Amino acid sequence: MIERTLFTPEHEMWRDTARKFVEKEIVPFHDQWEKDGIVPRELWLKAGEAGLLCCTVPEEYGGIGADYLYDVVVFEELWRAGTSGPGFLIHTDLVATYIKSFGTEEQKQQWLPKMVTGEAIGSLGMTEPHAGSDLKAIKTKAVRDGDDYIINGQKVFISNGQMCDVLVLATKTDSEAGAKGVTLFLVDTSLPGFKRGQNLDKLGMKAQDTSELFFEDLRVPASAMLGGEGEGFKLMMTKLSQERLAQAIRSATVTETMIEWTVDYTSERKAFGQTIADFQNTQFVLADLKARSVMARVFTDKCIELFMQDKLDAVDAAMLKMVTSELHCEAADKCLQLFGGWGYMWEYPICRAYADSRIVKIAGGSIEIMKTIIAREMFKGKIGRKQ
Repeated sequence: MIERTLFTPEHEMWRDTARKFVEKEIVPFHDQWEKDGIVPRELWLKAGEAGLLCCTVPEEYGGIGADYLYDVVVFEELWRAGTSGPGFLIHTDLVATYIKSFGTEEQKQQWLPKMVTGEAIGSLGMTEPHAGSDLKAIKTKAVRDGDDYIINGQKVFISNGQMCDVLVLATKTDSEAGAKGVTLFLVDTSLPGFKRGQNLDKLGMKAQDTSELFFEDLRVPASAMLGGEGEGFKLMMTKLSQERLAQAIRSATVTETMIEWTVDYTSERKAFGQTIADFQNTQFVLADLKARSVMARVFTDKCIELFMQDKLDAVDAAMLKMVTSELHCEAADKCLQLFGGWGYMWEYPICRAYADSRIVKIAGGSIEIMKTIIAREMFKGKIGRKQ
């Protein structure tokens, strides 16, 4: 098999640290957290103490100033263990990144040290009941009032919503300006006017809290603005490739893991006097998935390299997200089938992985949006012209 060449010995030592943490502090408790619909805040503090949160945050803000691969290792070890509950990805890869990239010095000093330790949990407030992939259609309003802004509106499907202490919130400061009317704020969720709705009951990812959020005359200082007024959509667009890369890393890792589970299970499970693995159908199904999972991994690792060189463009990220998420869902379906009736039992990791998998074709931009981005580049200047 093609060897991964991204990681140094130091990265692999870090992987061992992350894996031991996941095995000790997460795996034994994940079943209960799925029943609870949330992971305890204590886990965030333990992860912060172990250095697993926001690895790329510079030392002056309490981080270890590591490269992006340290975060990648943490994410891969969570997903390889089938532990989808801890919302470290949103916290580390998105919220902390927004603050690092666009925050003022005051904002960085206020939030990043606490995010590194797990004292402050980050969340991203963008999706609304009538605005998912079309972010410029959001309706949450921020109206200037002296030195403050007053925010009214709601968000939905917000990961870490039940526990977040800081929220990167997308608002409309000019309802008539379309994308140029979108502005981001860093919202302290302890402020009056911020309200959490119910913890939503989802198909999968049962241990990760996902919420409705409401803003009722929430007053925030102008100093809480992230970037300039009207720059929110532009800032969000600069981070979409990173978000889609993270989704692809997840899909590549989980696909590999499901194949491994299925090889082990079918090699032991017997039917008609032989193991399930002895049937040619089993071998062909898994051989096909294995070949495509290797291709997905090579593509994913190449895109990680490009991202670290600041060369990953939106089209490559869209292609990566599309092919890895579609393979992820296909592998979940075919692997569960080879487990038979046991695959439908929640006690088996493949069942949970199947339920968790369906979101990947929606999160980070739907498959249809990915195809639109790719096609638009392919047919640039060739369609939509008047004859």
